[in-house]
Amino acid sequence: MREPCGQAAQPPVGSRRGLAGQEVDVHVMRGHRRPAEKWKNGGPLCVDCADLGHLVFLPSGDAALTRRAKRISGLSAVVVRWSRTRERYERQGILAEAEAIEGAEQECGSDAEARARRRERDKARRASDDVRFQTEFAAAIRNLFPGCPPSRAEGMARHAATRGSGRIGRSAAARALHPDAVYLAVVASVRHVDTDYGELLMSGVDRATARRQVRQRVEHVLRAWRDGTTTPESAD
Repeated sequence: MREPCGQAAQPPVGSRRGLAGQEVDVHVMRGHRRPAEKWKNGGPLCVDCADLGHLVFLPSGDAALTRRAKRISGLSAVVVRWSRTRERYERQGILAEAEAIEGAEQECGSDAEARARRRERDKARRASDDVRFQTEFAAAIRNLFPGCPPSRAEGMARHAATRGSGRIGRSAAARALHPDAVYLAVVASVRHVDTDYGELLMSGVDRATARRQVRQRVEHVLRAWRDGTTTPESAD
């Protein structure tokens, strides 16, 4: 992986000022719809090295403002910061022309109320979609494991399919209710709820060893549920 530019990269401090030493992504947008151009060295550059010192920094946080500023600005660039812990560049905001940012702020101010209403509608729609998907996922669990108590299946579906969780229930396979994804979600739940897997991890046992130690118990519960039998420990 390419190391940062020789100048010391400093994190943005929230003000829209020139960022001497800040790292700038390799993609520099020229015009409104032309494809991004790459710098010849193929990696991030400091602001001064990239000849972008005349641009103004707009920090991340307002997607509409950023999108509009990029559209209006004749030249823009993505600002990134080198993370030593993650060993990668992380996006901090953009550089754009001052007039473009001012114009974008005016646009956002003029339709702020409409955008707020749209966000509320989108939020309600996503919530409805989540409830419907979780219901379908719980039904898929019961179809694969008839002995799984209904309340347990519903709980597993809510947990696995929580939006933004990154869990198996949010994968494309799970969204399609693929049996393998449903099976993995159930296995994970049984491992954490019906065994002492968590206690093993807390005691210092590594994950692979802990999984081997609880595998028999997991398979016992899955076999019972698959056969249509509710185990005494998981009865409704």
